[in-house]
Amino acid sequence: MKKYIIYILFIAIAFTACKKSDLDRLPQTSISPTVFFNTESDLSLYTTGLLSMPDRWTYVGEQSSDNVATTANVEVKNVMAGKATSQNITSGWDWGRLRDINYFLENYNRAKVSADIKNHYAGLARYYRAQFYLDKVKRFSDVPWYSGTLNPGDQALFKARDPRALVMDSVMADLDFAYQHVREDVPTGIPGKWAVATFYIRTALYEGTYRKYHSELNLTSTANTFLATSAKVASDMMASGKFIIYNTGKPDQDYAALFSSQDLTVNKEVILVNAFDMKLGVSEAINGYVFGDYEQSPAKDLIQSYLMKDGSRFTDQPNYATKSFVQEFQNRDPRLSQTIAYPGWIQVPNTTPYIQKLSKSFTGYHLLKGFVNSTDQATQNGVDFPVYRYAEVLLSYAEALAELGTLTQQQLDASVNLIRRRAGMPDLNMAQANASPDVLLQQQFSNVTSNVGVILEIRRERRVEFAFENTRFDDLMRWKAGKLLTKSPEGIYFAGLGKYDLTGDGIPDIILIDQSATAPDEGQKEKNSLGVPLVYYRAGTFASDATVSLKDVNTGSAIVTESAVRDFQEPKYYYRPIPQQQVLLNSNLKQIFGW
Repeated sequence: MKKYIIYILFIAIAFTACKKSDLDRLPQTSISPTVFFNTESDLSLYTTGLLSMPDRWTYVGEQSSDNVATTANVEVKNVMAGKATSQNITSGWDWGRLRDINYFLENYNRAKVSADIKNHYAGLARYYRAQFYLDKVKRFSDVPWYSGTLNPGDQALFKARDPRALVMDSVMADLDFAYQHVREDVPTGIPGKWAVATFYIRTALYEGTYRKYHSELNLTSTANTFLATSAKVASDMMASGKFIIYNTGKPDQDYAALFSSQDLTVNKEVILVNAFDMKLGVSEAINGYVFGDYEQSPAKDLIQSYLMKDGSRFTDQPNYATKSFVQEFQNRDPRLSQTIAYPGWIQVPNTTPYIQKLSKSFTGYHLLKGFVNSTDQATQNGVDFPVYRYAEVLLSYAEALAELGTLTQQQLDASVNLIRRRAGMPDLNMAQANASPDVLLQQQFSNVTSNVGVILEIRRERRVEFAFENTRFDDLMRWKAGKLLTKSPEGIYFAGLGKYDLTGDGIPDIILIDQSATAPDEGQKEKNSLGVPLVYYRAGTFASDATVSLKDVNTGSAIVTESAVRDFQEPKYYYRPIPQQQVLLNSNLKQIFGW
């Protein structure tokens, strides 16, 4: 049975505008430290109020990556379109949450409890502070480090940015303290020791690879320290024996089960779970935002990254770029059909296969991962979300060691290959991968110069395993691969006008007609051999009023989703400007990297 925590947000402060006073005020509930910070219950209540976990809306976070096409007003698209300035990019420079965290850290020692109890809750607060600052560093790089609350008039309110190196050293110190002191046994939904460890691993890997590939920081010589920390904490976690990859021997089902379960609290792969149950009032409608054409749709580039079922590369197949929708799903990594709606998939309560819906600006591919194939609302809204999975620990371990140049086949077998075996995929062989790197991936990640083959395959594995779990954009940023975002997402390939089978039974389901033609009335539409009317689409260029956009309707092409020109300026676009209003308030704040 699921267990739930009560989200008590008595100290949460909603900041609608960023101002220097964010760091110099008591919480609006005016919690007095002398009367509140006395018992373990007080400490627990306060840190529970600081809890903030991603939920199933996380899938929308992929809109910034090359995994999807999207019609949403995504910041990075505006940046690449040359529309971004410090005047119109105004988000991210908010400090209210940090003030709440630091207020706790200044007062928790007042509690009349043992040192172990104090350290546990202080560890949770420092874990939250590390999360807060990593998000700031990802966005701005150098940011002011504040370890305490401030009073009006304090000169620190007007300090300059602190160097990234100082801030990240402080973040790592917070995470090390949290890892050493946060309890393992905590209520469901509260981060425990191993949740902290997972974020510690993630942070160290992020910063280590970021420093390695971003020479503009002048921190390349320090990259290995972070990579070694990531590998060491991951190794400790693996040695603990607390977690395993979920594998019941059903490669066509086990991966999908992680994202459609009504109870992940008993799943030994899941390290931290955000539990939902409509009966207890903790639920979230998700189906309408995941499946179909709601702002986003999977991109062909993602579909092409999945291997063949025998472990060979799909992009090594003859004419891989012009394969039909049905052909794309044949003999592929089973995770593809557990992530993307495949030919022959049936959406309940229907009894016949779903026919891909095609819409302008969308790819034609539809997301299955996170979609609940049920008409029962309680079932739809009661699916748990795996915040941290053991698969991330294993892939981070392998990547860190590969970047350090110390990865062995034995270590690869104990990490990446456990994940591949769950999907029924052949093991990754390090020697073979390095002897014959994927040429296409080499072109995409040309700054990888050693251990090339295995690093590229680990990156592929991350993309496939964590598709739509909001990791891809951060991965591209830390690998200095922002240029990949300049490619406009494409969709299903069509050879030109005519009839097409989308369900895999060999019988046409849709027909593409010229954009100048008019689709007949329903009773006049051509029927297939099953007696079902074909679905008509008018195909033409993106700039036209066609319902499906192709580069060339005569020679055929993949669906195109936009016509905007994208440009990714390096290193500038790996960072965001401080909002101009803040620079005006604090003249010590200076823009960096060309902003």
